[in-house]
Amino acid sequence: MSSAQRVIPIQPTPGGANKPPPMFQPRQTVYARAVSGRFASWRWVLVWITQLVFYGLPWLAWNGRQAVLFDLETRRFYLPGLVLYPQDFIYLSALLVLSALALFFFTAVAGRLWCGFACPQTVYTEMFMWLERRIEGDRLARMRLDKAPWSAGKLARKGAKQAAWIALSLWTGFTFVGYFTPIRELGQAALTLGLGPWEAFWCGFYALATYGNAGFLREQVCKTMCPYARFQGSLMDQDSLVVAYDSRRGESRGSRSRNADPKALGLGDCVDCTLCVQVCPTGIDIRDGLQMECIGCAACVDACDQVMDKMGYARGLVRFATLRGMEQGSPKPQMWRRLWRPRVLMYGSLLLAVATAFVAGLALRAPVRVDVLRDRGVMARQVEDGAVENVYRVLVMNATEVPQRYRVSVSGLPGLAVAGDAELTLPPAGERAVPLRVRLPADAAQAQSERVLPIQIEVAPLAEGGPARGVREPSTFVLPR
Repeated sequence: MSSAQRVIPIQPTPGGANKPPPMFQPRQTVYARAVSGRFASWRWVLVWITQLVFYGLPWLAWNGRQAVLFDLETRRFYLPGLVLYPQDFIYLSALLVLSALALFFFTAVAGRLWCGFACPQTVYTEMFMWLERRIEGDRLARMRLDKAPWSAGKLARKGAKQAAWIALSLWTGFTFVGYFTPIRELGQAALTLGLGPWEAFWCGFYALATYGNAGFLREQVCKTMCPYARFQGSLMDQDSLVVAYDSRRGESRGSRSRNADPKALGLGDCVDCTLCVQVCPTGIDIRDGLQMECIGCAACVDACDQVMDKMGYARGLVRFATLRGMEQGSPKPQMWRRLWRPRVLMYGSLLLAVATAFVAGLALRAPVRVDVLRDRGVMARQVEDGAVENVYRVLVMNATEVPQRYRVSVSGLPGLAVAGDAELTLPPAGERAVPLRVRLPADAAQAQSERVLPIQIEVAPLAEGGPARGVREPSTFVLPR
């Protein structure tokens, strides 16, 4: 009988009624044990790096303004040395494509390494668990505290933990909003209880999201909410590095004294201490094989290596390895050579190409942004000497952090020229909408067979040696009937 046809018998209940097994199992609280080791140290290195960047970046100044600020009100996005406008949305699209390719590449090489070391869910869960351990104790102490009846001591510990979590969550929400509202102004408003409704809502919303995800949901986010866990299987194969248990070496499991000979007892190297399960933040047993819930944090590797050291066995019973290499007993150099397979090379080439195009696009980006609109009130008119004049509304945006002078010119038709002043000056990151009158001589207008003619409007910065590279916008020149 196939697995699809297998019948699960329904066990009778004490009351006599037959009930089907529950569709959803109740959540079992995971009490992750603290662990130390090389991978735990790397996780904390990533925690410090990511959080120093996140919490510290809004406070950095650049040219008299906040270094990183996404000012939605003025529709400007400030980065060190860059001022981006909504017209630069293409760079955001390229950044998203770059992030997706990086995710594909690193997953094909090393599985869910991002999840285990740098994902915000993992980072904040690690921070919340650190606070929890400092206040309530390690795994056994927390389990005893949760089972104990309520008392003044338990209430004090639980209250202190919640207060620490709320403080960290509020600071996180405040910092997040500080990327969209100047953080120094935001801090002054918060101290005087003068936050606006928009700032107050998003501070509270992001704080609540951090508090809920890192404090309570924790592994449930990785198991049931995160889509990455669902499609990671299509990005990995037998040659991807994953956290794996060497069953050939570890089985059969069993406890023994430190001086006992496992071969004489018919045992493998696994002493069945279950420390790999106790330290797992998602509560799985890595000895059951690769599982969707494994986030690749390698906490089980650190725990198992410590046990192997105490027993005098070689490290690596649980380690980063490929499934193919683990099954075949391949040496490490051979597994590393298999990492650079066609899939990885394809992802790496695409990643390099998109990254190169992204950097080159930013480097070659014109220092001005231009929008051209026709003046609907004055489509076309004849002026002196029979010349035809069209009026446009040109929005010029300075994409640099220094004052700039610009010259506006037109092309596309013989004799086409700008009437009036063709130069303007803008302050740093400033913008200005100017009316532009464009004239076509009478003889050139009479020589045209079409009524609507394509033209180009160019806005170029004025450098010391003449106009620098500018932006050309296509438009149309309309002749009267």
